[in-house]
Amino acid sequence: MNTYRRTATIVGVLYIVGTVAGILSGAFTQSTLSDPDYLSKVSANESQIVIGTLFLLTMSLALAMVPVMLFPILKKQNEILAIGYVVFRGALEAVVGIIMAISQLLLILVSQQYAADVHNASHFQNLGAFVLKGNDSINPVLIITFSLGALILYTMFYQSRLIPRWISVWGFAAILLHFSTAFLILFHVVRSDDMSTLLTFNFPIFLQEMVMAVWLIAKGFNSSAITAKSTSVNTNELQMSTAK
Repeated sequence: MNTYRRTATIVGVLYIVGTVAGILSGAFTQSTLSDPDYLSKVSANESQIVIGTLFLLTMSLALAMVPVMLFPILKKQNEILAIGYVVFRGALEAVVGIIMAISQLLLILVSQQYAADVHNASHFQNLGAFVLKGNDSINPVLIITFSLGALILYTMFYQSRLIPRWISVWGFAAILLHFSTAFLILFHVVRSDDMSTLLTFNFPIFLQEMVMAVWLIAKGFNSSAITAKSTSVNTNELQMSTAK
């Protein structure tokens, strides 16, 4: 049982680290990247972009570790869904995060050339716009992969009762709201840099994940649900052994 308690604590801490790192990443980069004269701003604030990018990578790594830590527990509930969760919230989300980090570092290189070569400014403006547009286009992909992984997780949590069902239901409803922002951005209903609107849609899942993280750290997983599942697995193994 100590292993489950330790896993719950680690997962809770990873959620908090990933969320705080994501907020700090945006705080360091958003105002610069959303500025109309972003190339000049990036070259003048390189250290901020680098720090923000490091926070972005920290967020990606921390949140990618969550499904890795949960997999041994979740696979006992449903191995196929557990693998799907690892794919979406682990592998795919981490890859998308790394791509976004690389694009931000590329903008630093472009901005340096833009500042150094005024004669070819238009060329670097076009190149910068291409990189920035690509970064903005990746954002809905990140939202979709995050949302699909979260939907799998809350489905499994609800079925297994590893955490209180009200937290799972809250997560399910909040992630659907967050999921909708991907399509609002794709269909140009909302701009990807419209922070006030996106915050309104994203705050419920942010709050839910923090509540869940604190619950996991303070309470851990439901011990009766773990015991019931372990008993069921042992019974099935005994029946299979007897049948042979």
